[in-house]
Amino acid sequence: MSLSHKIDFAVIFSVKNANPNGDPLNGNRPRTTYDGYGELSDVCIKRKMRDRLLEADIPIFVQSDDRKKDTHGSLRNRADSVIPSGKTPEEIARIACETWFDVRAFGQLFAFKETKKAKKLKAETAEDPDSPKAEKGVSIGIRGPVSVHPAFSVVPVSVTSTQITKSVSGEGDGSKRGSDTMGMKHRVDQGIYAFFGSMNPQLAVKTGFSDADAEKIKSVLTKLFENDASSARPDGSMRVLKVIWWKHNSASGQYSAARVHGSVKVKNDAEDPFSIANLEGLAPEIIDGF
Repeated sequence: MSLSHKIDFAVIFSVKNANPNGDPLNGNRPRTTYDGYGELSDVCIKRKMRDRLLEADIPIFVQSDDRKKDTHGSLRNRADSVIPSGKTPEEIARIACETWFDVRAFGQLFAFKETKKAKKLKAETAEDPDSPKAEKGVSIGIRGPVSVHPAFSVVPVSVTSTQITKSVSGEGDGSKRGSDTMGMKHRVDQGIYAFFGSMNPQLAVKTGFSDADAEKIKSVLTKLFENDASSARPDGSMRVLKVIWWKHNSASGQYSAARVHGSVKVKNDAEDPFSIANLEGLAPEIIDGF
C-alpha cells in the first residue's frame, strides 16, 4: 500500500556557535547566500535524515563511510550484493525500492560502469549481444516522492572565523612550526533556520513509499541533530525547535505545497519561532523538537 494522503512538512531549528553546513569551495565557511542569509543544502539535510534512519536499523543505500552498517566499500558493491545480474531496469528499480528506504523515499540514480568481468563476458558473447550474459553498465533513474528544500535562516547571520594552532606538527622534526600546524575554524554565532518538504502520493505509487514510511520520516525530523556532533557542530549547538506536519485529506491534496509552506511565517525567536495562517480544512500537527 503506497502513500494515501499528500503530506507537507516544515522544520524550524536553531544554530548557536556552530558550522551547520560548511562550503568546501569557500574554505569550509558556513554556507550563506549573497545576501548573507545562512543556508543548509538539501543534500546536507537528507544526509542527516539518512543517518537518523540508519541508527533506527532501517536499511539505507547511501550510507556514510563512518556510520555504515555493512562491509561494502562502494555503492556498486552494495547494489551488487542485493540485485542479481541480468535483471531489467524495471526489476532493478523494484528490488532497490523494496530493499532500501532512502531509494523509495528520495529516489536514486544508479549509474555504474561495466565491470571487467562484464566486459569479458560481453566479448565472449559478441555473436549474441542480446544474451543475458552480455551485461552492460547500469544507468537507471528512480524519482522519489519525498522532496526536501534547502534550509535558510530568517535573518542574515554573523559568521566568526578563528585561526587555530594544532598541538603537534604533521611534518618535519618538530623543531619549528610549519604551515600545516595552522588552520581556521568558522561558526555561525546564532540563527533560526527553517526548511520545508513534501510527500507526493502519485510518485509514491511507483516506488512503494507507504504511510508507514512517512511516519518513520516524521519520527526522525524531531531528532535531526542527535548523534551528529563534531568539532564544527558541538553537541547541543543545533536544536530542532518545531516540526509542522500537514496531512491532506486526499492524495491530490487540498492546497498546493507552495500555499501550505507559504502559510508559515518563521520568526527570529527561539521561544516563539513561528506564526501560521489558517487553511480551511487543513489543521497542522505541531510537534516539539526532541
